[in-house]
Amino acid sequence: MIFGLAQSRWSGVKVVGAVAIGAIALVGIVSLQRLRLNQPALWVDRPELATAQEKVRLQLLKQSPSFGFDNLLASWVFLNFLQYYGDEAAREKTGYGLSPAYFDLVTSRDPRFTQAYLFLSGSVSHQLGKPELAISMMQRGTDALSPQIDEAAFQVWRLKALDQLLLLGDIPGAIHSFERAADWTRGTEYASVEPVLRSTADFLRTDPNSVPVRVAAWASVYEQAVALGDRQTEARAKQEILALGGRFVEKDGTVMIVPPPATANRSKS
Repeated sequence: MIFGLAQSRWSGVKVVGAVAIGAIALVGIVSLQRLRLNQPALWVDRPELATAQEKVRLQLLKQSPSFGFDNLLASWVFLNFLQYYGDEAAREKTGYGLSPAYFDLVTSRDPRFTQAYLFLSGSVSHQLGKPELAISMMQRGTDALSPQIDEAAFQVWRLKALDQLLLLGDIPGAIHSFERAADWTRGTEYASVEPVLRSTADFLRTDPNSVPVRVAAWASVYEQAVALGDRQTEARAKQEILALGGRFVEKDGTVMIVPPPATANRSKS
């Protein structure tokens, strides 16, 4: 009985100790966040210095233990990224060079954070021109996620496919990614998207330079950029659609993207 009581007390001490360590880690993260938020004027007046300081902060966070709070840390870093990304005045002066550091932290700490990947492709692939780096981070998601974990997880494969197709010209890789995205929609609330993804893969097999497929792919990038408020990627996608012969038509207050005529498709392919 005495041994049992001692063992129980020791277990209680270990639990209290773990909670205390976690609390200390949480306080550290909060302190870093407050330090960042208490310097808003620096981003306005001296954005280059603010960027340098933020780079150091991200490096410290990457090296810091999380004591089991990986998901919390990833969410906090992602919120920081949204603040960084949304500061258009500062980004016009310093660019988006810190985007990879944010997403390296987010995807390594919480590779199952599906929503974060929606911003990764636009900021790292399209705005920085580093699709290879973005795809390597997406690989963390495709390795860790599944439709059983998150029904929207197919989006990571879809984004990977779009970058492979549009930015790298990796047709075999894009076909594989589109097919995997289709597989992951099966039996989920997104099952209606499966035929579109499979037909895209089939089109690429028969016509790797298919103009309609490329217009549809850029249209997907355009629509997502509009939904996320990503103006740079939106402008890039619109430019690519127009260059392929597509048109933007407004009907009943809705913008529709019309692919080029079939004859134009054959001449461009």
